[in-house]
Amino acid sequence: MEQTNKRPLVILTGPTAVGKTAASIGLAKAIGGEIISADSMQVYREMDIGSAKIRPEEMDGVPHHLVDVLDPSEDFNVVLFQQMAKEAMEGIYQRGHIPIVVGGTGLFVDSLANGVTFGEVGVMQEIRDRLQKLDNEMLYNRLKTLDPQAAEEIHPNNRKRVIRALELCLAGTTKTRQNKESLTALSPYEALYIGVSYVNRQKLYDRINKRVDLMLENGLETEAINMLSKVGVTSKQAIGHKELLPYINGEISYDEAVENLKRATRRYAKRQLTWFRRNDEINWLYADEMTNDELINEAVSMSRKFLLD
Repeated sequence: MEQTNKRPLVILTGPTAVGKTAASIGLAKAIGGEIISADSMQVYREMDIGSAKIRPEEMDGVPHHLVDVLDPSEDFNVVLFQQMAKEAMEGIYQRGHIPIVVGGTGLFVDSLANGVTFGEVGVMQEIRDRLQKLDNEMLYNRLKTLDPQAAEEIHPNNRKRVIRALELCLAGTTKTRQNKESLTALSPYEALYIGVSYVNRQKLYDRINKRVDLMLENGLETEAINMLSKVGVTSKQAIGHKELLPYINGEISYDEAVENLKRATRRYAKRQLTWFRRNDEINWLYADEMTNDELINEAVSMSRKFLLD
């Protein structure tokens, strides 16, 4: 790490199901770190299975932050994430430890590391009311026309984000332009990015399929049913619950719901990889080219060098 007044920050990121959780524990124990979750769903209580949340016994004594801190009815976004993460980091630095941000929500990770603040365009209720009358397909097709780059980054069924992007378009800007115009303050952090992924994309997809099967064995359907009356605007976007709803409501078969869930998770991983490809600061480690121990040792070696330089 260069001799500056900036504070050190280690980031462990990558697509879903690559093994970030296990790697983060080994890394944290080796460098005296505490973990801050950069996952938009693990922040919620009662959403343990669908979010692949780390279990207390898996933490192995490593402090975790931004896990199980909100009720599912509460909203969560990048601005709240920044506020909560920075507060947690202050405590970590005061304890003489290293904050390790772990998660695959790329916007959360990058906004924190780069000191991004988001300019706001006020919500125009008349525009929103008009958009709310359209179905998801119509909304997404309109976004593809008005802001193709935003459409590529947003899932067609993420109605809230699609409508927000369209609001910006109809208010005379675009999500893409707003992101470019977001104010990048002088970040107080010097960040080391470590990415975990697979060279062979099919191996990643196979891991995703197996993880979905394991989630179902562990009670994902019951969790989804229990969450029906509790979810809010953000939490209802969780992959794992919404894909099972048509089956729970008797609209499709169980096998169809499972395949939809696996497909949605694979597509999510693909979108994550698309986001990460834009960041040339990420030092990639490939889980299909080394053992778990080798991967952790390499992450530890990178981090120690970063902290000592």
